[in-house]
Amino acid sequence: MSTHVQKPDWFTVNVFNRAVAWLTRRGISVWGSRVLAVRGRKSGQWRTTPVNLLTVDGQQYLVAPRGHVQWTHNMRAAGGGELHLGKRKDVFTATEVGDDEKVPLLRAYLKRWKMEVGVFFNGVGPGSPDAELRRIAPDHPVFRITVTK
Repeated sequence: MSTHVQKPDWFTVNVFNRAVAWLTRRGISVWGSRVLAVRGRKSGQWRTTPVNLLTVDGQQYLVAPRGHVQWTHNMRAAGGGELHLGKRKDVFTATEVGDDEKVPLLRAYLKRWKMEVGVFFNGVGPGSPDAELRRIAPDHPVFRITVTK
C-alpha cells in the first residue's frame, strides 16, 4: 500500500478548511462540501474535517486528494462515520474502493474539483489517459459510502 501524504499548508489549515467547515456546519455546501466525522482509531474521539462528497451513477464516494491522511486511516479502522451539512447528519458505512475501480472516480473528482485539489495529483487531470489515473490510484484512497440513517 502507498504511504503517500501531502500535508496542507498553513493557509489551507487555518483559513480555507476552517472557512469551508464553518459554512458547511451552517448548511451552506461549497461545491458538495460536508464535514466528515469519524472516530479516531487510537483515541476513540470524534475527529472532523471538511471533505468533498462525490456522486457518480447514484453512488457516493469520499476521495482523499492528499493521500493516506489521518481521516483515511481512521475510516479504515472505524468502517464508517458521519457526514454533516448544517443540522443534517448522515450516518454511513464505508467500503474502500480497489485501485482498478478508481480510474473513473478519480476522473470525475478531478473534473469537478481540479481547481481546488489538482495540485495534489502530480499533473494528472480529468483529461489524462486511464493509465496515468491508474498509476496514481494507490496514492489516493477512495471510499464508497452507504448511508444507513
